[in-house]
Amino acid sequence: MTADDFLTTGRRVITQEATALTQLAAALDDGFVRAVELMLSAKGRIIVSGMGKSGHIARKIAATFASTGMPAHFVHPAEASHGDLGMMAAGDVALVLSNSGETPELTDIIAYTRRFDIPLIAIASRAKSTLMMQADVALLLPPAPEACGTGVVPTTSTTMTLALGDALAIAMMEHRHFTPENFREFHPGGKLGARLAKVAELMHSGDALPVCHRHTSMPDALIEISQKGFGVVAVLNDDGTLAGVITDGDLRRHMAGLLDQVAETVMTRDPKTITPHVLAEKAVGVMDQAQITSLFVVDEGDGKPLGLLKLQDCLRAGVI
Repeated sequence: MTADDFLTTGRRVITQEATALTQLAAALDDGFVRAVELMLSAKGRIIVSGMGKSGHIARKIAATFASTGMPAHFVHPAEASHGDLGMMAAGDVALVLSNSGETPELTDIIAYTRRFDIPLIAIASRAKSTLMMQADVALLLPPAPEACGTGVVPTTSTTMTLALGDALAIAMMEHRHFTPENFREFHPGGKLGARLAKVAELMHSGDALPVCHRHTSMPDALIEISQKGFGVVAVLNDDGTLAGVITDGDLRRHMAGLLDQVAETVMTRDPKTITPHVLAEKAVGVMDQAQITSLFVVDEGDGKPLGLLKLQDCLRAGVI
């Protein structure tokens, strides 16, 4: 095969699977609605199961449910027959995947859901299969051929199953008004957790905050800048609100007679600020647009400074 042949195959597979996804979207009906409602009303957890390639897809779907706030876990059907059926209980909902709907390892899980009245949602490509006939809600995959050409390698079917699982998860997420802030509760680590960190979690506050009054002499203001070590100081009005900031750039611009001046004659008025509950990623955008490296964090109500966020803090936390 030539390089062109490889590209042709790759494009054919992706196009074929994309076509199948379009068919799947058009085929959604009241069964999809009932499946979403069943899972939303579950008092327990969503148990997702499948064997082989369907099992791999089931693990991902369970992980997506869990990460979007729906308690869920994967149960391996073979292990279920050797004790893991105890992981299922009244109040749970089972979501079972099988392309054929006749996977023998699923027999005990199906029987267990029927015996203990656990709602069963099935995803398969054969409407008359054992799994689909036993299910309370049957989600039928459209008759799209596998992309392998031989019809034996799970490709199109697993792609459709994964997409259907994503659709169920997002439908439940939107119904529950799940926000990025909620999402971070389940993703505190790694790059994603860093991107969803709030300004309040990264800012310097309390005694570390560099502040001075607008009538403070510049020698005293310089001492505050030096002691706090951030290269900047907040200048306050009489009522404690932020009047301006003094940065290294302000010092350079006022070098002539600097020590004879007071803070308000040197400061930059109406500086860029941020509030504590904003995502740190947005604060980085503000700093980038304004070409600055620090932002004072102010109270949303009274405008008084609560903290200081440095670009280096965001870099260290992995936001950038």
